[in-house]
Amino acid sequence: MKDTPDWADKVILVAEDEILGRKYLEKVLKPTRVKLIFANDGQEAVDKFKAFDEINLVLMDLKMPLKNGYEATVEIKSLKPGVPVIAQTAFAFLQDEAKAMEAGCDEYLSKPLTRTKLYNKMIKYLGR
Repeated sequence: MKDTPDWADKVILVAEDEILGRKYLEKVLKPTRVKLIFANDGQEAVDKFKAFDEINLVLMDLKMPLKNGYEATVEIKSLKPGVPVIAQTAFAFLQDEAKAMEAGCDEYLSKPLTRTKLYNKMIKYLGR
């Protein structure tokens, strides 16, 4: 993507329990200059969301330990309904997408994520 967004003034909470998933997102999002806050499980995602008021968007893995992404999304949306949550998951079935939307996710991306798909979803909420 030649027109890389500049999100230097944005903060994203990344809820992802897989180290490779975190590293990939870090690498793909680095050119945007966005500030990333990482959570290793759904409970930590909710805790960090409560602790950092400046979060502009949440990238939520749906399959995580302690509290899954569906449960964490319900809690996050109850705290701040306007914050966009983008589900990212290896589950690629229609019922998984429906369940994510039911939990309050605004968007759904199936893994493996591509930079273009991720940026396009994020631009909808963060602008360029």
